[in-house]
Amino acid sequence: MRDILDREARAIENIPVSDNYARAIDLIVEHVNRRGGKLITSGMGKAGQIAMNIATTFCSTGTPGVFLHPSEAQHGDLGVLQPDDVMLLLSNSGKTREIIELVHLAKALNPSVPIIVITGDPDSLLARAGDVALSTGGAPEVCPLGLTPTTSTTMMTVMGDVLVVGVMQEIGFTREEYAKRHHGGYLGYKSAVGCDKDDSANNVY
Repeated sequence: MRDILDREARAIENIPVSDNYARAIDLIVEHVNRRGGKLITSGMGKAGQIAMNIATTFCSTGTPGVFLHPSEAQHGDLGVLQPDDVMLLLSNSGKTREIIELVHLAKALNPSVPIIVITGDPDSLLARAGDVALSTGGAPEVCPLGLTPTTSTTMMTVMGDVLVVGVMQEIGFTREEYAKRHHGGYLGYKSAVGCDKDDSANNVY
C-alpha cells in the first residue's frame, strides 16, 4: 500500500507546471464568468468520470459547467454548445477517437470555441488541436498491468482542482456565494453558518 501511495504522490509532484494553467484559467474566467457562457467538460471512460466531477465542482464554486458525453454528442447532445462556451477535454493518450471526433464536431458548430486539453501526451493529436494543453507528465499507471487508469486519473483530478481553485481566486468566490449553491448536507450547513466544526451533533444533514 505504501509503495502505491508513494508512486502516486511522486506522479502528482512531477506534474509539469507552466504558464498554460494561467492561460486556461483566463479562458474559463473570460468565457464563463464574464461573457456568461459555460464550461463543457468531456472525456471517455474513466477520464469521462473525472471530467464529470470537474464540471460539478466548477458548478458549486460559481462557474457553470456541464459534462458532455463524447458519444452522445454525436447523437444531438452537441447542441448544448453555445457561442461563449469553453471546452475542457480529457484524454490520457491524447488520441481517444471519440474525443478527437468531438473536437472536429465542436469546431464545425462553433469554430471559435476555445479548447483546453488535459493529456498524458503533450505531443498528441488532441494536444495540438487544443488552444491550451496541460500535461499530466505521463507517469505510468500503478495498475500492475500498466493499463487500468489509476495514476492518470489521479493526476487529472488534481489538475482539475488546480483549475477550480485558480478560477475561484480569480473571481473572488466567497463562502456566501458557495452557500447559495450548496444548500444540502454538512457542507451546506458549514457554508451557511460560517463554522468549521460540527457543533450540532444531533442534526441530520
